[in-house]
Amino acid sequence: MPKKKSKAMNTQEFLSNSGGDSRDRIARLVSKKGKERISMLTCYDYTFARILDETGIDILLVGDSLANVVLGMERTKEISFREMFQHTKAVARACKNSLVIADMPYVCYQKNRRKALYFAQKFIEEAGADGVKIEWFKYCTEVVRTLIKHNIPVMGHIGLTPQTVGKRSKFRVQGKDSLSAFNLVDHAKVLEEIGIFSVVLECIPAQLAQLISAHLNIPTIGIGAGPSCDGQVLVLYDILGLYKKITPRFIKVYHDLGALIEGTVKSFISEVKEGRFPQEKHSFFMSEEELRQLEKKYKNFKF
Repeated sequence: MPKKKSKAMNTQEFLSNSGGDSRDRIARLVSKKGKERISMLTCYDYTFARILDETGIDILLVGDSLANVVLGMERTKEISFREMFQHTKAVARACKNSLVIADMPYVCYQKNRRKALYFAQKFIEEAGADGVKIEWFKYCTEVVRTLIKHNIPVMGHIGLTPQTVGKRSKFRVQGKDSLSAFNLVDHAKVLEEIGIFSVVLECIPAQLAQLISAHLNIPTIGIGAGPSCDGQVLVLYDILGLYKKITPRFIKVYHDLGALIEGTVKSFISEVKEGRFPQEKHSFFMSEEELRQLEKKYKNFKF
């Protein structure tokens, strides 16, 4: 007789399956559904993570957008496990309050899905992430089932999935026609049934995001998906005006730190060239007694 397929573990069963600080933080996040909007930003390094962790931000995503905004790559698909691992580790070191989610890079689960568990465990057990994010692809449900079965908390990602956008394909809104919209709703539902704790909805019509959010018991996090999602995520470098190569309409620049940094660096250059920096207060000095010893040896040099 053929073996029966094991029933998928739903989100609540998964969260109650084991304890730990990470699981508690995820459970608190899920409980915000319908009660409190969720805030999420990308973060790639220790210094920014320390600042953001103290602001009360709910989630820090070590996004594979690291490839573009920090490492200068053309596509997120290019980033390696080692690069994502090191940056996740740096962010996790700084966080005491925020949930840290590692974006699983393409090479870790789409190139060879049988390696997904191995790499996910690296992100959780060694890098210190609380969970991983998986973009929808052909074998997404298979990968997510495996991770959930082994107690890896998973955030889903549907709609526009940058890792699988082809070189000739354009980044465009997904789910604009009814058939593709039905598919996205199905994707969200099946991922929830498997046991993900949240799902990112990227670049889909606001009405579709509203429909999906209403049909799920887990939080939806929108990016270019309108105001009805349970939370919102943006790239940190975008809201600070630090990355201007690509500027989708859903981005809001809260402060143009790019212009501020440019002005600051120009001031530094000017002071250095004019000899106005460093001043005495920025320098260290030897005692008179030690200086006399130097003068005895180097008689032709005057301080």
